[in-house]
Amino acid sequence: MRGFGHGGPSPWTDLDRPPLDTEALRRDLVVPGGLWTALDVVTETGSTNTDLAARARAGEAEGAVLIAESQQAGRGRLERRWSAPPRSGLFLSVLLRPREVPVERYGWLPILVGVAAAATVARVAELDTGLKWPNDLQVVTAGEERKIGGILTELSGGAVIAGLGLNVSLRATELPVPTAGSLALAGAAVTDRATLLRALLREFAELYGEWRAAAGDPHASGLLPAYTARCTTLGRPVKVQLPGDRELAGEAVAVDGDGRLVVRTPDGTRHPVAAGDVVHVRPQRPDVA
Repeated sequence: MRGFGHGGPSPWTDLDRPPLDTEALRRDLVVPGGLWTALDVVTETGSTNTDLAARARAGEAEGAVLIAESQQAGRGRLERRWSAPPRSGLFLSVLLRPREVPVERYGWLPILVGVAAAATVARVAELDTGLKWPNDLQVVTAGEERKIGGILTELSGGAVIAGLGLNVSLRATELPVPTAGSLALAGAAVTDRATLLRALLREFAELYGEWRAAAGDPHASGLLPAYTARCTTLGRPVKVQLPGDRELAGEAVAVDGDGRLVVRTPDGTRHPVAAGDVVHVRPQRPDVA
């Protein structure tokens, strides 16, 4: 990832991308009785997930937030690497210890992060926002679905480290792949990163509290219906790349109680998919004489 630090460019060389104000964020978010117990912004790091995982192993309490203005070794699902210019997005991780929740329900946490992020972008940035299964954040621009963010969760030191990358001000010339996008390119009403971060962390804290109070039950907490309402994969023909170079083709018909995507193949069989790369298949248009 391109970044800045010792000997690098000043954080003020791009005035459209000012640095975050750590103390102001702490005053607003690290409050008595709240979920967030620590908040740090670093100029540059390899991976916020990796850094926060080390702190979890050292016994860090729940509620730590680590934000990087630039990441050099950002990771996505399946160990994919990604990069973005400094201060062009929100690159953060949070440390969670949901002791009231059985470990087998921890798999809902990336979905919870996705729902919080999608709800925040829709409400604050006023964009048509959805989630491609399992947790790619998308906006619709000129009729095209564009990925603007992704989520990665990991277990470390008995804690869950949940990482989020959200493209905020990426320009067309900076997009890593043609299918990517950003809030700015989608015409967001708000692209101020501090405003988005505050809203996101507050939204997540509320949803997380409800999920934890329900012992992680996705039905009782309302998480499953909230996710399915925003899931852009459901009701569409899909191809799923499965481990072992296998492929499953059919219609995505549901997300089950374990967060798995249920794909119905042409013979009517329903296949629950726990992990895989999903491709949304465009319906074939009939030939017009």
